[in-house]
Parts: sequence; C-alpha cells; structure tokens
Amino acid sequence: MSALATEALTLSLGGRRVLEAVTLTLAPGRVTALLGPNGAGKSSLLACLAALRRPDSGSATLDGVDVAALNARERARRIGFLPQQADVHWDVDVRALVALGRLPWRGRGGADAADRAAVERALEATAMTGLAARPVEQLSGGERARALLARVLAGEPEWLLADEPLASLDPAHQLDVGARLRAVATAGAGVVLVVHDLNLAARLADSVVLLRAGRVMAAGDAAAVLTPEAIAATYGVAVEVGLTAGGERYIVPVGRV
Repeated sequence: MSALATEALTLSLGGRRVLEAVTLTLAPGRVTALLGPNGAGKSSLLACLAALRRPDSGSATLDGVDVAALNARERARRIGFLPQQADVHWDVDVRALVALGRLPWRGRGGADAADRAAVERALEATAMTGLAARPVEQLSGGERARALLARVLAGEPEWLLADEPLASLDPAHQLDVGARLRAVATAGAGVVLVVHDLNLAARLADSVVLLRAGRVMAAGDAAAVLTPEAIAATYGVAVEVGLTAGGERYIVPVGRV
C-alpha cells in the first residue's frame, strides 16, 4: 500500500484561506482522524486528498504522484471517498447502489463473480444485507449512511476517505461501523476520517491530526496527540482525560479556557 501525503498544501475558498501550508504523511494500515473546531479545514483537506479540490499551492500525493494527475479510473480504484452529505438521485435498491462502488473495476462484460462477492461483503460489513432489496428512498438517515459507506467499501480502495461517517449512526451502529473501518485498516488499507467526537477518535484512531484555522496544531499517534494541552490549544476548552475499566481512553470537556 502507498502513503498519502501533503506538502505545504494551501487552499483558499471564497477569498478565505482555509488551509495553510499543511504538510502530512499518512500511513496505510492505520485509521487517521482529522479533528478540529468548526471551520478548521477538515473537510477541505479531505477533499484535496481525494483530488476533489485543487490547492492554490503545494500538493497532495499518493505514492509520490499528485492525486490530481492520476486518471479518473485509477484514482477511483485507489481512493474511495464518502462525503458528509451524499444524495442519491436514482430510484434504486440498496444492492444496486452498493454495486456502483464496483464501476471502476468492471470490464466491458459487466459485473463478474468478483464484483458480486465484493458487494455482498460490503453489505454484510455494514449490516445492510437484510435491507439489500429495499429502495434507498425508504431508508432512514442512519441506514442510508451505512448503504453509502457500503458502496465505498465495495470498491475495496487502497485509501478510504470519509467525512463524518459515524455522525448519523446510533451508538450500536457506530461501534459496528467503527469495527469495520478498523478491519479495513488492519487488512492494510489507509482510513482517514473527519470526526467531531473526541471520544470516538480516542477509541477508533491510531493517528490524529488536530487542525485549527487551517493549520496543523499537532499530528501523530492518538495517545500522544489527544492531550489536555493540545486539545485546549486547538478547541479552546479544558478537558479531563481518563481510562475506562476496559482501558479505553475517554475525554470530557469541562469548560472554556
């Protein structure tokens, strides 16, 4: 698997600087969480990594090659992107939606056994097998979020980039989808998530990038980055950090600083 990296990446939107000289190297086989207050540049950074936005200067690269220079088919095979808000404009059932994730891999003969198997694995991984025949328009918000994640998983990309994939899920499905994202990373792919919940990041992520006003405040192993000092500098809040009986870290905001 290849490293995903940025070098002095700078981006302005609507006359406002949203990313400022961001330099990162993201390792495959790990879950990386992008954290920061509203407007920190998390979604913009994710879009640059997926070549959905072109930076004003600097670069985003995959294995040393600018992601924007990859042809569309290769980029779609190697980088799977799940936006924060994804609309479905077709009257299709869940299985047909998930099968769209296989389009970059299909030959002229259409779907083959490998494609169908990948779709079934993605449905199972997101607990959507029982809803596979249901029209997407009849799904709840959380069910639709899982179906859209399944579409990305079906493509089996080297890198999975997702903008708040757990936000609309109930706690049980947060745990289930989080475990699936962890399994994707364990299998060798890279996973990069925009996350707002500090506790989800502490539980799920191997690595954390803290952003504030478009700048990287801290980046590295989650345990080393999610400290009261770094969180206060990034969010302007004081927190208490502790361990559950099972040894998992938790983070509780206690006031502004």
